[in-house]
Amino acid sequence: MLLHWTLLTTALMWTQIFHTSAEKILVYPVEGSHWLNMNIILRELHKRGHDLTVLRSSMSLQIPEHAPHYRSLTIQVSQSISLDKSDLIVSILKKTMASRKSKETFFSFMALYQQLMTAMEQSCRESANMLKIILEDKTFIKKLKNFHLFLADPFYGGGVILGSYLGLPIVLNTRWIMNREAHFAVAPSPLSYIPTFGSELSDKMTFTDRLKNLLHYAIGQYIDHMITRPAYQSIISEFIDPNIDIFSLIQGADLWLMRVDFVFEFPRPTMPNVVYIGGFQCKPSSPLPDELEMFMQSSGEHGVIIMSFGTYFKGFELNLSEIFASAFAHLPQKVVWKYAGPKPSTVSNNTLILDWIPQNDLLGHPKTKLFITHGGTNSIYEAIYHGVPMLAIPLILDQFDNTAHLKAKGIAEVLELTDINVDTFTESVKNILDKRKLYMEHICEISSLLHDTPIKPMDSVIFWLEFVMRHKGAAHLRTESYKMPWYAYHNVDILAFILGVFMILFLIFALSCKLLFKALQRKRKVKQQ
Repeated sequence: MLLHWTLLTTALMWTQIFHTSAEKILVYPVEGSHWLNMNIILRELHKRGHDLTVLRSSMSLQIPEHAPHYRSLTIQVSQSISLDKSDLIVSILKKTMASRKSKETFFSFMALYQQLMTAMEQSCRESANMLKIILEDKTFIKKLKNFHLFLADPFYGGGVILGSYLGLPIVLNTRWIMNREAHFAVAPSPLSYIPTFGSELSDKMTFTDRLKNLLHYAIGQYIDHMITRPAYQSIISEFIDPNIDIFSLIQGADLWLMRVDFVFEFPRPTMPNVVYIGGFQCKPSSPLPDELEMFMQSSGEHGVIIMSFGTYFKGFELNLSEIFASAFAHLPQKVVWKYAGPKPSTVSNNTLILDWIPQNDLLGHPKTKLFITHGGTNSIYEAIYHGVPMLAIPLILDQFDNTAHLKAKGIAEVLELTDINVDTFTESVKNILDKRKLYMEHICEISSLLHDTPIKPMDSVIFWLEFVMRHKGAAHLRTESYKMPWYAYHNVDILAFILGVFMILFLIFALSCKLLFKALQRKRKVKQQ
């Protein structure tokens, strides 16, 4: 009986602890693959008993209004605010290919960046319009002040501004902020060895590489000061403070959940309030459906190649599907290809084409020998997690930088989309398979490093989110440098002061010498007289 009551009391105590630790979290996500990442975290927070509320647009395409693990607050926006970026992405994709095909001549390069600037301006304007709808609704705002934490993706600035206005502790789930990699907002980032967005460089740079890196950084700064900051400034001035900007609000976040790991990233300076969670979405593989498992097993000793290019491959006008199908037909391996377009006429019996694939489970299958990918971050970390070499064919935006990282780490070959034909594609696949032992050594070493951590990335996510809620922020981890003017941050005023002191001393010395010289001249004249 005593044991019974002891167990009951302990259970009640744990129930009470669990109940009191549950907090109300307001979530401001971003569409697309960003939402996929955020939703994984939300599911885990729900398991821990937290109360989640997601702010979403009435035009949202990926974020469901109803879900078992959160409630939503839908913002009614104008029909002119469209979150469907597929046409825009395809347009940028075509400009990217034109630029790569012409070997990045000046005019094609500028045409691509003009397209990117137009896309960024449109997206920021839509984000700002939705934010203004929220802030102008005072009744709605009152409902948002009863939360304990604000979790946002800062790819656009709306979430950070709202969190700052509400005065809630802010945690950012991020890798990119608007026009740059997130580290450039929060940590010292010397351009001499830290590649910036679009540069496709490693941390080992020649003089020419550093010049290229500086050029891409300058373009990013132009976009930041001429497009992204102005898009939000009027709202910040009206509702928060006219003397601060969106960049300062982002830098003022309590904690950064950075979706990268240094097994993939190059070493760089960081800050105490940056928590690295790269690979948090990875998990052990599960058994495949029977038909798919039979196909995998039928590959024999040659194994299987997995190919997936994300969502936008179907937007190509190039006849790439026929090229891929023809190349696969001459390989001894079986192929599982995620592809939603028309079935190529040259497809062979060794190739299985599916609209959707259980990618994580396929990568974890012992028969998988190679992963052909566009270089998306999630796919890369899943391949690293399961130790699968890659053939990377980047399509757009950060994928070119991602694949440059992969090549530098020795775990992938990179093939330009504009250079693909049956021969080049087949040669690249065979080259990796022929050198599989070498690639496996590299990928297994990196995979081992990713697994060898004292705490799993997802557990780290939950710990730090709950840490910020327990302590109502994490100001002790946040540098105050973002409040300093640029000239103070870089000690320009100190250098100017020191230079001024030296100039004054030099002038005094020069004037003293001149007066002394004149005095000596007068004395010499007096003696001569």
